[in-house]
Amino acid sequence: MEKLLGKSPEELVSVAASCDLKPFVAKQIARWMYVSRVGSIEEMSNISKAGREKLASLYELGTSAPLGRAESSDGTLKYLFKATNSAVESVVIPDGDRRTLCVSSQAGCKMNCKFCMTGRGGFHGQLQAADILNQFISIDEPEKLSNAVFMGMGEPMDNYDEVAKAIDVLTADWGFAWSPKRITVSSIGVLPNVKKFLDSKKCHLAISLHNPFSDERLQFMPVEKAWPIKDVVDLIRQYDWSGQRRVSFEYTMFAGWNDSKRHADALIRLLRGLECRVNLIRFHKIPDFPYDTTPANVMEAFRDRLNSNGITCTIRASRGEDILAACGLLAGQVREDELNHD
Repeated sequence: MEKLLGKSPEELVSVAASCDLKPFVAKQIARWMYVSRVGSIEEMSNISKAGREKLASLYELGTSAPLGRAESSDGTLKYLFKATNSAVESVVIPDGDRRTLCVSSQAGCKMNCKFCMTGRGGFHGQLQAADILNQFISIDEPEKLSNAVFMGMGEPMDNYDEVAKAIDVLTADWGFAWSPKRITVSSIGVLPNVKKFLDSKKCHLAISLHNPFSDERLQFMPVEKAWPIKDVVDLIRQYDWSGQRRVSFEYTMFAGWNDSKRHADALIRLLRGLECRVNLIRFHKIPDFPYDTTPANVMEAFRDRLNSNGITCTIRASRGEDILAACGLLAGQVREDELNHD
């Protein structure tokens, strides 16, 4: 059954017509879903009972409660949701007054990055905008969310149309009415859709870089063959980053693979003159992968070298590792002993 969640007021006019309802009902449906965030069509009380019944016979709302929930010792929460084709995870990261949702855009991933548990699990299907928005609506205390990062399962730019629909709902006056500044979308560099995103959205962009040398990056990130990181950076340079929209580069560090002075200097050359930030990420060890985490003192030296050469660089704090909620660990499953059953 077709889902209502994710539809714009214009699309909802057609929905209303299919139920023999007046066009103005479209705005009512949108308000119930995105402002009141009701849990069922039956709760849309200013629509006639007959209209609600017809609507419920042809459409489903698109929200669903989490299948499971796990809490880390650091307060990070991981949720398991049923999606259109599989199950996906999302993560809520509390940090003082901030509460950031790390949202998934695909069930699994096609990109096959060798160091990512999501990629190892294969691709199980695209999420619809409803599946994406449900992660915002059906967590505990959704009204407390301050930010969102599309850094969960999947490559957002490989499901661009549905991600764009979700962003439209999040940022529209008739939707969640969030500022685009509250949203960051990540990509490993799917060049055509990164360009679409930069041309049409005002959200922040994060590029998963991980190695400045093309031949080395290709070893672990097959996307490098189709869209080299140099071409991605060249595209990004064509846009103005002096305003409120920001670009960052995510750089997971692996001992002996990408953490040398040679790598730092190549990264400086690649990004020199671009208004950006580099976030260094501690690698979380996974089975059957040859590299370990870069020691803290080496990460700090790498950070300091970038900063001293005019590239703003920070080391991102790791959160939720004990419940497999940290970067690269989401795999669409929660262990039975982690679940909070109702």
